[in-house]
Amino acid sequence: MTGLPEHSAFRGLGLAEPLLDAVADRGYSEPTAIQVDAIPVALDGADIFGCAQTGTGKTAAFVLPMLQRLAESPEHHGTIRGLILTPTRELADQVERAVAHYGARLSLESMVVYGGVPIGAQIKDLKFGCDVLVATPGRLLDHLERRTVSLADVEVLVLDEADRMLDMGFIDDVRKIVRQTPSDRQTLLFSATMPDAILGLAHEMMRDPVSVQVGFQTAAAGITEVLHPVDYASKQALVYHLLDSWGTGPALVFTRMKSTAAYLCEFLKKKGVSVDDLHGDKGQADRTRSLTRFREGKTRVLVATNVAARGLDIVGITHVVNFDVPDDPKDYVHRVGRTARGDQTGDAVTLMSPHEVMMVREIEKLMNTPIPRAVVEGFEPAFSPEIGIRAEIPADVTPRSRLARGRRRRR
Repeated sequence: MTGLPEHSAFRGLGLAEPLLDAVADRGYSEPTAIQVDAIPVALDGADIFGCAQTGTGKTAAFVLPMLQRLAESPEHHGTIRGLILTPTRELADQVERAVAHYGARLSLESMVVYGGVPIGAQIKDLKFGCDVLVATPGRLLDHLERRTVSLADVEVLVLDEADRMLDMGFIDDVRKIVRQTPSDRQTLLFSATMPDAILGLAHEMMRDPVSVQVGFQTAAAGITEVLHPVDYASKQALVYHLLDSWGTGPALVFTRMKSTAAYLCEFLKKKGVSVDDLHGDKGQADRTRSLTRFREGKTRVLVATNVAARGLDIVGITHVVNFDVPDDPKDYVHRVGRTARGDQTGDAVTLMSPHEVMMVREIEKLMNTPIPRAVVEGFEPAFSPEIGIRAEIPADVTPRSRLARGRRRRR
């Protein structure tokens, strides 16, 4: 008997009992909006064009119906019939774990392949076969070129975080992969944002898709947003001040550059903060180790570049900090979505130095709502473009803003 209550809306979605048991094991009692809208449509076999904020349960919305369909044909066990493409290694690993959990009672095997690790071990594992393959586009193309994998029997294709694959330049790779799947497959495309290029991709790859849209291009419900104006040179000290005031809850801090992530990590370590960093200069083993430590609560703070903006589904992250305002407004939505997962609540804090005002305005334009401002006492910026007030700075003191220092050198 499943642990789900008899009145749970999950029971009305058409899912098989083994999947309801798996859902209950994860502690979920009620489906999210995207799950309510998408799962019945997917179970009917229709293509889906889904848009929802990060943290709203998109993964279960496509994994559960995919597994149910594959379980109905056990005679084909061990053949790749479900294919999920993701833009990053971290997201691929996260999705495969979800597939393994939800499919445990269905005797369905899953596997994940991505770059950054030796391909030999993956080739050996692929020989044993699997029902669901989760992959990043580049590494999957490597396997296709080596003929170590076949997509001829794919029944369900999922494009997860399609907009990110577009941003990262993977769309041509995705097209090559899709051409090697059967034309009568079911295609499920999910993303947090829907730029015009993704709309075109959906039209190209899907057959009369059903549009499922929840909270288009906004931060998820449950997230409290705030923006702190501050000079760039004071950002590190402000991060430490905020972390100290928040207590012991896990926090994820985003930077724009890999070097900034590493430098901020070292700064916080010297202050006695339990912290790791995650960025592209770290090998896959080190990245996995950092994520595992953070997920298990052995590290309180994770400083990361956008490599962690997607695919990091960790329950209980209380605070997300944008140390740097993201260049792409859509990245803001993905970053802050790392907190308030599911029905939880969390805080999203953005540190805005004077030269980042225009980037903030682009974010607010995208979301069609302003982000509340709050100056932290002791960290007031010397100059705020929004209010046009310059503080008194002695002539012999070098301006603290990095941008101001750059202008001074060029004179």
